[in-house]
Amino acid sequence: MGGTPIGIAFAHDRRGRDPRFTNADLRLAEHFAQRAAVAVDLSRRVQRDSLRRVIEGQESERRRLARELHDETGQALTSVLLGLRSVEGAADVPAAIAELRELVVATLQDVRRLAVELRPKALDDFGLVPALERLIDTFREATGISVEFEARLGGERLPSEVETTLYRIVQESLTNIAKHAGARRVSVLLLRKQGAVSALVEDDGHGFDPAERARGGIGLDGMRERLTLLEGRFEIESSRTGTSIVAEVPLP
Repeated sequence: MGGTPIGIAFAHDRRGRDPRFTNADLRLAEHFAQRAAVAVDLSRRVQRDSLRRVIEGQESERRRLARELHDETGQALTSVLLGLRSVEGAADVPAAIAELRELVVATLQDVRRLAVELRPKALDDFGLVPALERLIDTFREATGISVEFEARLGGERLPSEVETTLYRIVQESLTNIAKHAGARRVSVLLLRKQGAVSALVEDDGHGFDPAERARGGIGLDGMRERLTLLEGRFEIESSRTGTSIVAEVPLP
């Protein structure tokens, strides 16, 4: 459809005395091929739209949860923390109050971390690069893994859907590295070139077999599905010396 091939129709072994196809036969074959192309294209569009709605729903729910965690739960814990601070200096306050204060501080930090993981505010407000910078800083602090980050995107922001897709792919890649790779160094590169933008994530871990892990719950299918919605490209190479993931999205 639209100049893009989606399949091939074969016709052979015409029955009857004359094995040659007539013009009427060819017109009939073309008619069936056109109908089949419409059906295949429609099926693909329905599948793509369904997947898009699922992912958009997930992102919408993440925004709501992040806002709730930040605005309601976070403010409540901050109020508790200020109240504890006001009585902490009294001589008869037991040590348990100080321990409770530490617990509230830790809980508040966890809530803020969850809010960022669900939907980083920096992604909506400032764009992909600042959001990834914060994500990578948090990853370094939590894991002790060295990460090099470079962005060559120019000054113009990417479409929101593209930014969200690339952010989630880098986020999932870093999560997999922390859980499975045993890596010491990671590099993340964003590159805008020739009507497309790509993200490259590499690590020096022990690698894995992508075929065996395809259904192993490490997010590879989710990455592919996100890129499929944007008609993007996903490649992964892994060996005993490390893993390389490439996600490329065409730009309008």
